[in-house]
Amino acid sequence: MAPGILQAKALTKSFKGFYAVDGVTLNVEEGSIHALIGANGAGKTTCFNLLSKFLEPTSGSIVFKGKDITRSKPDRVARLGLVRSFQISAVFGGLSVMENVSLALQRGRGESFDFWRSPRALAHQRPRAEELLESVGLSAYKETPAAELPYGRKRALELATTLALDPEVMLLDEPTAGMATEDVGRIARLIQTVAKGRTVVMVEHNLGVVSELCDRITVLARGQILVEGDYETVSRDERVIESYIGGGGHE
Repeated sequence: MAPGILQAKALTKSFKGFYAVDGVTLNVEEGSIHALIGANGAGKTTCFNLLSKFLEPTSGSIVFKGKDITRSKPDRVARLGLVRSFQISAVFGGLSVMENVSLALQRGRGESFDFWRSPRALAHQRPRAEELLESVGLSAYKETPAAELPYGRKRALELATTLALDPEVMLLDEPTAGMATEDVGRIARLIQTVAKGRTVVMVEHNLGVVSELCDRITVLARGQILVEGDYETVSRDERVIESYIGGGGHE
């Protein structure tokens, strides 16, 4: 297999002798949607936090676009094009939907965020912000305070703010967690739309979403890779079936 846009080599993370991730090697192909799944305690969230640089590995390496980013900080890798979302919606509740996206678009200005300036100061961001809101179905909500959005719409706003950073690789942490059935379908379709021309790595507990969206799936168990392949391959593997039935749920 050719080197992917994002690679992990023998990635390990231990906490006081407990190995949450133990020698994981991944190759995420450019343009693919790649899922990390597993039962409770499998290590997928820790692995995700390592890939997104919110945790430092005990050993192993991470390579993004041919560059070693093992010891890089999250803000640096975000500028390189590797951007993550969070399981808990991370938006500014007191600001409007439009203001949230406009602030995200300021990433090109470095670290200067104009929370205290008049809306006029953000006007030049508005055309692009409106495009992003339309792409995630939030045009009708642009002046709504983010705190007043239904949960599923907040996650759509988070997708818009992630897209505002113009990522080459989007790391999505449980994008459908806690959603009603109708919201799950909407967010899955949005991910499929925004993934065009990008690479997506996602931790996801909903196997229906995984089967619909993902090109490749890595199943983790006890911090190690149990099996990897397309949905048909992993769903028929006896070890995966046993892991899920015996695991009592998902991490």
